[in-house]
Amino acid sequence: MTRIAANLSMLFTDAPFLDRFDRAGAAGFDTVEFLFPYDHPIDVVKTRLDRNGLRLSLINAPAGDWTAGERGFAARPSKRAEFRASVEQAITYATGLGCPRIHVMSGITAGEPDRAACEAVWTENLREAADMAASAGLFISIEPLNSRDVPGYFIAHQDPTLALIQGLDRRNVLLQFDVYHTQIMDGDIIRRIERLKGAYGHVQIAGVPDRHEPDTGELNYAEIFAAFDRTGFDGPLGCEYNPRGRTEDGLGWAAPYLRTPA
Repeated sequence: MTRIAANLSMLFTDAPFLDRFDRAGAAGFDTVEFLFPYDHPIDVVKTRLDRNGLRLSLINAPAGDWTAGERGFAARPSKRAEFRASVEQAITYATGLGCPRIHVMSGITAGEPDRAACEAVWTENLREAADMAASAGLFISIEPLNSRDVPGYFIAHQDPTLALIQGLDRRNVLLQFDVYHTQIMDGDIIRRIERLKGAYGHVQIAGVPDRHEPDTGELNYAEIFAAFDRTGFDGPLGCEYNPRGRTEDGLGWAAPYLRTPA
């Protein structure tokens, strides 16, 4: 049965971050995800989750100076210390917020040494992060990002990313299947969902090509939802899209999956 989660870094953005929890709860979501909660104390964020009956499915580890274009550290040999500190902080927050999964971003590797050096440091960093997360009972999520939106990102295609993950030999590191990024870079969505069953631990959705609501653009999300259901995937699908207007006004497509009508 399809379940969805509101990405509070992209939905309800006409409100301050802490007010978005109330908006998500009122709209009928029972689960949320977001990128970076680190500007707010854990107890404050936990209170917002609890008072709205919300579960938290995913956070990102700190990824550097976002406004300056940084997108994580895992594959950047020059950022080893920053990487470990980011994972430590993310584990503290995930544990305190009852979140089972951390998206660890690989980074834009322009200006770093050759690809082999980046792969080597990525592997070493992710093994360390996986072991740290496992000690806390957490999973690590690895997501390829499309090269149109994030040029120079270390991983852009699913199959090479999966090969890197498998090379880690860590059971708590799984692929993050973002339908938007995957359609742009790889396509063949339905067969990928079926073929990669068991390899992904988190899923995100958006319309393609403009990253608006899932009922816009070139993809048939009824078929995509059915494909995930057939695989037995039971995690929430993260709504990581840019609403065309007020978030609530674009939730008609989501009505069957919400606690209350949008």
